[in-house]
Amino acid sequence: MSRSADRVFLNGEIHTLAEPDETHEAVAVRDGEIVRLGRSYDVEFLAGVDTDVVDLDGRVLLPGFIDAHTHLTTVGRYLVHADLSDADSPDEAVDRLETRAAELDEEDDASSGRSEWVLGYGYDESSWTDDRYLTREDLDRVSTDRPVAAFREDMHVAGVNGVVLDRFADTLATAPEETVPTDDAGDPTGVLLEAAIDPIYEAVEPDVEGTHRAVEAALDLCAERGITGFHDMVRGSHAPRVYRTLDAAGELTARVRINYWTDHLDALRDVGLSTNAGSEFVETGAIKSYTDGSFGGRTARLSEPYADATDETGQWVVDPDELADAVREATDAAYQFTAHAIGDEAVDAVLDAYETASATDPGESRHRIEHVELADDEAIERLAETGVIASVQPNFLKWAGEGGLYEARLGAERTAETNRYRDLLDAGVALAFGSDGMPMDPLLGVHHAVNAPADGQRLTVTEALRAYTRGAAYAGFDEDRLGTVAVGKRADFVVLDDSPWDDPGSIREVDVAMTVVDGRIVHDAR
Repeated sequence: MSRSADRVFLNGEIHTLAEPDETHEAVAVRDGEIVRLGRSYDVEFLAGVDTDVVDLDGRVLLPGFIDAHTHLTTVGRYLVHADLSDADSPDEAVDRLETRAAELDEEDDASSGRSEWVLGYGYDESSWTDDRYLTREDLDRVSTDRPVAAFREDMHVAGVNGVVLDRFADTLATAPEETVPTDDAGDPTGVLLEAAIDPIYEAVEPDVEGTHRAVEAALDLCAERGITGFHDMVRGSHAPRVYRTLDAAGELTARVRINYWTDHLDALRDVGLSTNAGSEFVETGAIKSYTDGSFGGRTARLSEPYADATDETGQWVVDPDELADAVREATDAAYQFTAHAIGDEAVDAVLDAYETASATDPGESRHRIEHVELADDEAIERLAETGVIASVQPNFLKWAGEGGLYEARLGAERTAETNRYRDLLDAGVALAFGSDGMPMDPLLGVHHAVNAPADGQRLTVTEALRAYTRGAAYAGFDEDRLGTVAVGKRADFVVLDDSPWDDPGSIREVDVAMTVVDGRIVHDAR
């Protein structure tokens, strides 16, 4: 006789995503593992005296979402500091920063300390009528006493006030000239790009306690949005320590795969943290690098000039030769590798590095390219042939509409050639969806992929959901335990109030009713 289940979910519409149209009514879970799928009548036989019986009442149950690319501590900082993500003008962004400065004044008065920095995260000037970056002039309105920094949502552009410019004057003087724009008088505007932002990041990086607060705030958000796992891009952060502390205490409410920057490679080898090493909840992932910047900062590397800056083709954040050396070293040490590449030249540079790094098949190593926003037909063919994973962010399609950021930077013709998910999938490329934390919301990403403006971008509902579940699991070597609802796999689920198939034009409005991680309910909004 079968042992009773710990929890059964009955009377639902369960889409396994293992096969496109496979559905069931019920699922049973024991010790965090799926032990039965089928009709409610059959699954209910596993309900014993102590079994928690969950009536889904017709709701849709899917595999839990896996965000294949995020920066969790940054997402947490949106929640802890000033959230500029939906500010609709420079003035509103400044108002929010002023509110945050006032909060810090109150905290200082209460503690007789000084927290000092006023920080804001997530602004997107492309949605403003006044389409410009935040400058020193803006941020001096917030404070001429405290250092103030406002980060664009892509984290490739930051605005700082005069206090910051004065404090970091010597460091910024050695930064590449193009990363510290100046005005007609030759003075810094307060806008910083790419490498010039690095000392600011280091200065505002929270301590262990601050990182813990940011991580816990972001984990709460993950649970609310059906995210049961994520791949975190980590550099110079206490986040790995926080994840492992929460894991040891049994308090981690999502699975995390940590992708470390190239400057961590020696340390990882020294302590024996190879790709896929770790626990059920915290794994070591890939070695991560940049190539280029972003479209928002006009620093993504293009083969043809920007439409709104015809003398510019972007920047190399990491030179292709340096990238190739890093890929070779990591690949020879049997690490998965992943590289940020947005412009078409950058995508080609990463593929070149992967193909020449060693005799190892990049597909077997499951090397990845993050973003792949502008890839031509040849690059897509190379991705398919090599098995390199396209780790992409469908929420970026918010910039693909008429008059959006892509059109401003690239023109209408190249805009239609961005984020080619349909073309990638049809070519046989492994597709993994993530958010880059802009925002961390899988259903919003699915909505954009399903309702994309160009044929080469648009996916079906099932295809988009698969990219955010089984595709992301594959990118993390986790397809045997995660990504679909199947007997023997871990019980990571998201339950939706409505079916995303019923009204594809309104997927972004579907509410998450419940999130389940390893059989444990971590969010319940029924």
